[in-house]
Amino acid sequence: MQDNLNTLSPAALYEDLEPTDAKRVLDHLESRHTPIHGSWLNRVEIEIGILSKQRLGDRISDESALRREIAAWGTSRNERRAIVDWRFTSSDSRTKSQRLCPNVP
Repeated sequence: MQDNLNTLSPAALYEDLEPTDAKRVLDHLESRHTPIHGSWLNRVEIEIGILSKQRLGDRISDESALRREIAAWGTSRNERRAIVDWRFTSSDSRTKSQRLCPNVP
C-alpha cells in the first residue's frame, strides 16, 4: 500500500535499488488509484473509527474473538459495498491552511 507521494514512483525504486532488484519488486506490485485529496491512510483511519464504534464498544475476551468480530464486520461492510465518504474539500483545505499559515497568500 502506498500513498500518492511522488517519491513512491517506479522510478524511485530504480534510484534506490539495482535495476534487476527494482524490476523484481515492481513485478510484484499492483498500483491502485487513491484520491489526491484523501490518502489511503486517512481512509484506513476512518474505517478503524467506524469499526471501533460499530463492533468494538464492548470488551472482547480474547484475540480469536477479536479476529471473529473484525472479520464479521469486514464481511458485512463489503457485502453492503460501504464506502468512505470523504468530506474534506478544497475549500476546507484553503480555510485550514489560511488559519495555520496566515501570511501565505
